[in-house]
Amino acid sequence: MKQKPAIVESEIGKRIKSARNKKRITLESLALRTGFTKGYLSKVEKSQKAPPVSTLGTITRALGITISSLLGEENPATSICLVKKGERVSIIRDGTNFEYSYESVAHKFTNKMMEPFILTLPVHPKKRTLYQHEGQEILFILEGTMKFLHGAEEFIVAEGDCVYFDSGIPHFGESVGDKGVKCFMVIFSPRSQ
Repeated sequence: MKQKPAIVESEIGKRIKSARNKKRITLESLALRTGFTKGYLSKVEKSQKAPPVSTLGTITRALGITISSLLGEENPATSICLVKKGERVSIIRDGTNFEYSYESVAHKFTNKMMEPFILTLPVHPKKRTLYQHEGQEILFILEGTMKFLHGAEEFIVAEGDCVYFDSGIPHFGESVGDKGVKCFMVIFSPRSQ
């Protein structure tokens, strides 16, 4: 079975801009809806900034679209989907400071309430960034060991461990030791009303 082609970051920025323009939403209005600055959103659209999946979720909710639509996966409505291992869509973190990668594992399902991914964290990241967004998250460690910060608390999470947390509290994970971390991640964010 052929592997699905990877989505290059620059395409995501173009798709955000296209969706915003189609809905006739100004950059200023999108900034108000998301809480991000107009400058940051402009850099995302120009692929000068690579937002993490949680930020993409905030942007897509404000635009009334899904992360899957940014990945170019428009599918008819369904009550079930099966994504085979070779059909995953990768998001390539092209030349960014984040260095981690995502594989979409349910891109065929439309109107998802949750966004599931395989997340891979590098061994020694160049940059540490705290994330904070509305909703809840699950991280199930498939390989490696991760130091996970949630607010003022710090946890060591090893292979087979699972962290379920309020993503509205600042959080960050990084690999511990000489092996990268691979985990199954699910992000749930309440839909915009």
